[in-house]
Amino acid sequence: MPLSPLAPAAFPDLPVIDGVTFASAAAGVKYKDRLDVMLALLAPGSTIAGVYTRSATRSANVLDCQAKTGLAADGGAAIIVNSGNSNAFTGKAGEGSVARICEAVATHTGISANRVFTSSTGVIGERLPDDRITAKVDALVAGQDPAGLAGAAKAIMTTDTFPKGSTATIELDGKPVKIAGIAKGSGMIAPDMATMLVYIFTDAAIGYDALQAMLSGHTDQTFNNITVDSDTSTSDTLIIGATGASGVDVTGSEAFEKVLHSVMLDLAHQVVRDGEGATKFVTINVGGAASDDDARKVAMATANSPLVKTAVAGEDPNWGRIVMAVGKSGAMADRDKLRITFGDILVAENGWVAESYTEEAGSNYMKAQDIVIGIDLGLGNGASTVWTCDLTHEYIRINADYRS
Repeated sequence: MPLSPLAPAAFPDLPVIDGVTFASAAAGVKYKDRLDVMLALLAPGSTIAGVYTRSATRSANVLDCQAKTGLAADGGAAIIVNSGNSNAFTGKAGEGSVARICEAVATHTGISANRVFTSSTGVIGERLPDDRITAKVDALVAGQDPAGLAGAAKAIMTTDTFPKGSTATIELDGKPVKIAGIAKGSGMIAPDMATMLVYIFTDAAIGYDALQAMLSGHTDQTFNNITVDSDTSTSDTLIIGATGASGVDVTGSEAFEKVLHSVMLDLAHQVVRDGEGATKFVTINVGGAASDDDARKVAMATANSPLVKTAVAGEDPNWGRIVMAVGKSGAMADRDKLRITFGDILVAENGWVAESYTEEAGSNYMKAQDIVIGIDLGLGNGASTVWTCDLTHEYIRINADYRS
């Protein structure tokens, strides 16, 4: 699959996070000779927190992870992920697959099965050939490498055109604290949560309650504010593991929260930049709303509108489609107070096209790869920012041929 034109110049140099190791393998879940399973092992004492899809048809993996997140445990933890099959809508067979994978990891590592977290991503409704995964567990355990996170990023890809990674380091109490994360996601991306998988690791020390609150809060401002196609996956999973190896307690640290947010936002943006068939990265800034909730309604209605997204794809500055999206959003709006901008270009105000606006200026702006659409409702202080991409013929081709 061709590399997205919005892809970063290179995969980042991810640091070793003390207290966690990684390995990847080709298990042949769907394709031969392709990395499709990864295993991360975290040291005893590590804290695990997670956020998961709220889809009513979420997978057996997600249900199992939700049940385990927050359970007290003194031992280590493991995260095992496969691509090529989502193990969703597979009934009792799916639950059996999760149980067998967890038991295999527990047997080969000595980690309690209640501390083994699984994820699966790929086609829905096909039975997971879990025997192919369990057959690789021995090799995955033997091949653990502190520097193996980049390989893990490749192993979790499906229709992604590039592996996604991000990192940040902050000095606290005179010691460096490191964060590194990977993600996969290209299509079926919409909030609750934004098929998207994300795994973040840090050597910070922090308890479960504080880490979970931190993760959930920043998810609402990052992964829950992106959309590619308005479809919420059955498998969305975001897990963070804090090993505590740095010896620095980050509970209540605003500085740590800030860099964690930056890593999460970077990964979220990379998911959008790899949106299936995407050629434009679109930021939608909404302000002046009666409430933040109304602002988000307008932002999401605009971001998810096929008419807006296809106009952006065609480099057509059809601002009337934005007016349409505002009107259908369900948020409070007043035609004569609405203000629309493309970047720094004033497009419409006072219920009509701006006197200074020219179609040529709008057309030229739409040729850029990064587009910013501004919407001010003129009613209050509510604000929201959402990130999306355009909708192209390539999106149709990818999804029409997905199971072929």
